[in-house]
Amino acid sequence: MSYKNDMPSPPRIARWFLQLFCTELWLEEIEGDLEEEFALNVKEKGIRKARISYFWTVLRSFRPYILKEKLLSGHNSNKNVMFSNYLKITLRALLKNRVYSFINISGLAIGIAGALLIFHYVSFESSYEKFIQDSDDMYRVSLELYGNGEFVYHSAENYPPVGETMVNDFPEVVEWAHLYNMGAKNNVVITYEESPGEPVKLKHKKFLYASPSTLSMFSAQMVEGDAATALNEPFSIVISESTAKKYFGDESALGKRLRLRDDDFNNENCLVTGVFKDLPANTHLKYDVLISTGTIYGRWDGALTRYKTGWVRKDFYTYVKVRPGTDIKALESKIPEMIDRNMPDLADQNARHVMHLQPLNRIHFDSHLSDESELNGSAEPITFLSIIAIFIVVIAWVNYVNLATSRSLDRAREVGIRKVLGSLRAQLIRQFLFESVIVNLLAVVLALGIVALALPSFYVISGIPDSVVIWQNQSLWLLLGAVFLFGSIVSGFYPAMVLSSFKPVSTLKGKFRNSSTGVLLRKGLVIFQFATSAALIVGTLTVSKQMKYMQSADLGFDLEQTIVVERAAIADTSRTVRNRNLETFQEQLRANANIKSVSSSGMVPGKKIRFKGAVRAYNQQAGQVHPMDAVGGDYGLIETLGMEIIAGRNFSRDFPNDRDTAVLVSRSSVPLLGYDNPEDIINQAVVVENFGATAIVIGVVEDYNHESLRVKAAPSIFLLDPQWAEYFLFRVDGSIPDALAAIERQWSITYSANPFDFFFLDEFFNNQYKSEQQFQAMFSVFSVLAILIGCLGLFGLSAFTAMQKTKEIGIRKVLGASVQGVFYMLSKEFIGLILIANVIAWPIIYFAMDKWLQGFEYRTAIDISVFGLALLAVMAVALLTISFQTIKSARLNPVDSLRYE
Repeated sequence: MSYKNDMPSPPRIARWFLQLFCTELWLEEIEGDLEEEFALNVKEKGIRKARISYFWTVLRSFRPYILKEKLLSGHNSNKNVMFSNYLKITLRALLKNRVYSFINISGLAIGIAGALLIFHYVSFESSYEKFIQDSDDMYRVSLELYGNGEFVYHSAENYPPVGETMVNDFPEVVEWAHLYNMGAKNNVVITYEESPGEPVKLKHKKFLYASPSTLSMFSAQMVEGDAATALNEPFSIVISESTAKKYFGDESALGKRLRLRDDDFNNENCLVTGVFKDLPANTHLKYDVLISTGTIYGRWDGALTRYKTGWVRKDFYTYVKVRPGTDIKALESKIPEMIDRNMPDLADQNARHVMHLQPLNRIHFDSHLSDESELNGSAEPITFLSIIAIFIVVIAWVNYVNLATSRSLDRAREVGIRKVLGSLRAQLIRQFLFESVIVNLLAVVLALGIVALALPSFYVISGIPDSVVIWQNQSLWLLLGAVFLFGSIVSGFYPAMVLSSFKPVSTLKGKFRNSSTGVLLRKGLVIFQFATSAALIVGTLTVSKQMKYMQSADLGFDLEQTIVVERAAIADTSRTVRNRNLETFQEQLRANANIKSVSSSGMVPGKKIRFKGAVRAYNQQAGQVHPMDAVGGDYGLIETLGMEIIAGRNFSRDFPNDRDTAVLVSRSSVPLLGYDNPEDIINQAVVVENFGATAIVIGVVEDYNHESLRVKAAPSIFLLDPQWAEYFLFRVDGSIPDALAAIERQWSITYSANPFDFFFLDEFFNNQYKSEQQFQAMFSVFSVLAILIGCLGLFGLSAFTAMQKTKEIGIRKVLGASVQGVFYMLSKEFIGLILIANVIAWPIIYFAMDKWLQGFEYRTAIDISVFGLALLAVMAVALLTISFQTIKSARLNPVDSLRYE
C-alpha cells in the first residue's frame, strides 16, 4: 500500500510491531484496512490524533490474531515440546551444512580460546599484590635525588627512619615496615650445621632483613610461628615452606638454628621462629628468607644509626599503610617539610630530595627504579593484548554473522514455508537466536578444549608460572559466561532479523533478493576484519624489528662468550687472605687456553649500578658536580668486556700509580667536565667529591649501554680497584664446556666452602628484555590467530558474493568469459575493500606503534615498507581465501547457473 506524496505515514513503532510479530499473509490481509482508516482519521482528526488512533487500533486488533497464530503453529504445546522442536531444527541445520557449521563453531572457539588465554595473562599481571589485605591503602616510599640542579637517580630504597617518622608525624599513616635487600647486595650462604649428614649449604638471593611488622603487614600465611612476633627479637629468622624442606625435610623448623655468612665477614647464628607459605608469583617483592632487623643493629659501632635512625644512607624499602580514604596528594605535600626537618644540610650540599608514594598495586606496572628487587613488568603489553583479545572475539562474531547471512538463500524457502504455515516472525527470531546459542555453546566447549591443549605452550611464551592454574581464575569463568551470553545475542540477532524478514510469496516463487543495507553491513564488517589484520601485521613487524634492533645494536661492549661468577659468599678470616685468594683464583685461570681474559668488577652489565660519583673537573667550582655511574674494576675489565678506548690509554700494571691516582671516563662525561674533545681531558684532574678522591684522567671509553636500550647511556667514571670484586668475568676463546669445567675446578680449590654458581653475560643482559620478548611472542601468536579467524569470515563473504552473482557468472560464461576473468570479476570487490581497510588501519597503528617505541631511548624507526608488506600480505591472504569459492563458482556449468534462482 502506498501513500500520496502529501499523506503522512502511520507511526513507525506500530508498523514495526506488526512486521515483527505477524505473518506476511496476515499483514496483506489487514494492512490495507488500517491504512485507509489512518488516511480518513488524518483528514477528520488531524495527524496527531490519527497516529494515536492507529497505534491503539493495532494493539486492540492484535490479540485475536496472535491467539490464532499460536493455535496454527502449535504453541498450545508445552515448553519442552517447543524446546525439542527448536533443538531438532538447529541440529538438522548444522548437520545439513557441515562445512559451514565447522567453520562457524571452530572460528568462534578459536576466538574465545584466544581471548581466554589473553585474559588469563592480563588477569595475572593485574593481580600483583591483590592477595595482601588492604593493599589498596599501602604505598612504597621512593626517593628521588637531585644534585647541583641535575637529576641523579630515582631509587626504590629510602632512609631507615622514613616509615617510623611518617607514622609519628602524619596521622593518616597507621603502619610501616621496611626491608633491607641484603640478598641483592651481598653474596650470602646460609648453612644448617646440625644436619644429620653433611651440613646443608644454600646460597640465597631472595633474602632480606625485615622489621617486626613485615609479616603481618604483607599478609604472610604462616605454617609455623606467629606473624606478629616472629621477627621481634634479634637473630630471628623466618623462612619459606620450600626453603624449610630443603634444610629440614619433613621435620619442624621451629627452634632450629641456621648460620648466615656473607662476603662482608658477617657470621650470624639465627633461630628459626617461623615458616611461611611460599609467596605467590604475583608480587614484586619476592623472598625466601627474612631475618629481623634487630640482628644488624649491634653488628658494629654505628650500626644502629646506619640501619635504624640515620638519614645518611638509603638502604631500605619502606612501606606505609594509610587510613582508607586518605588524600595521597595532600599527604605527599607534607613530606618536604619532614625531609627539611630531618636533613637540614641538604641545601648546603646543593642537593634536593623528593619522596613519592607509589601505590603498592601499581609497582609492578609502573616502577622501573634503581635498586628494584627485580625487574617489573609494563602496562603497555596489557593494553595492546587486551585490544587484540577484543578484536579476536569480535572478528569471530563477525564471521558468524557473515557465514549465517551467506546461507540466507538456503534458509529462505524454509522461512517462507514456515510463515505460510502460520509461524510468527517472533517465533522465527527465537528459532534463529536459539541456533546462535547452540553454536556459541558448542564453541565454548571446544574453546575450553583448545585452552587445555594450548596451556603448556602458553605458559612458556607468557612467562606465567604453571602454578597459576587458569581454571581457578573465577573472573575467567565470569568472562566466559558474559562472552557466551553476549555473543549468542549479538552474533545471532542480525542473522535472525534478516532471515525472519523474508517475504513468503517471494521466497516460495524463488525470487530472493537481499537488501542493499545488509550487503553494506557485511562489507563494513569485512573492512573491519581487513583493517584489523593489516594493523596487526604492521604491529607484529614493528615489534619484531625493535626486538631485533635491541638484540643486535652496538652496546659499546661485547656480550658474547662471557661467563660471570659472583664472588665467594663465605668470606675468609681476613681481608688479606681474601685478596690473596682473589688474585690466585684469577691467575690460575688466565693460564687456561680456553680463556682469553679474566677480570673482576664491582658491576656487571644488565644490573643497575648502585653507586653514583659526584664528579667535577678540578678547575670547576666546588659543589658544581655531575652525577656519574661509578664502575670499579681491575686492569682487565675494559679488555674483557671489549670496550673501546677512544683517547688516552687503559689501566696498566706498567704504571704503578694508576691504582691510586688514575681514572677513565666515558665519552658523554667529557662535555660535562668542561672539555670539548676526548683528547683534551687526558691527564686532567677530576674530583669525586662523595668519595673524597682526586684523580687524573688517563683515558676515555666509548659510551656503552650498561642497561636496557630503554635507558640512555649514562656518563660513567671507571675506578681501578682490583679488590672491588663482586663479580669475576671470563672471556672464553675456545670450548665453553672446558672453560666452565676449569673455572669450577679452580673454584672448588680456592673457595671450597662456597657453592659454585655462574651465568652467561648475554643471557643475563637480555633478561632485561623479558617483558618485551613475552610481548613480542604473544603479540605475534595472537595476531596470527586473529588473521586466521578473519580468513574464515572472508570465506563466508566470498561464498555469499558468488551465490549472488550466479546468474551473472552463467551469462558471462556463455559470452565467452574465462575462469580467470570470472575470478577477477569476483575478486575486484575485495581488492577495493582491502584498500579501504588499509587506509583506515594505517594511521591508527602508526600512532599506536610510535607511542610504544617512545618508551625506548634507543629505537628503530617505523619502516614505511611494513605498511606495503601488510597490504600485500592481507591481499594475498584474502585472495587465497576467496579463491576456492570463486573458482568453484566460475567453473559451474552455465546451464546450471542460468537456471539458478
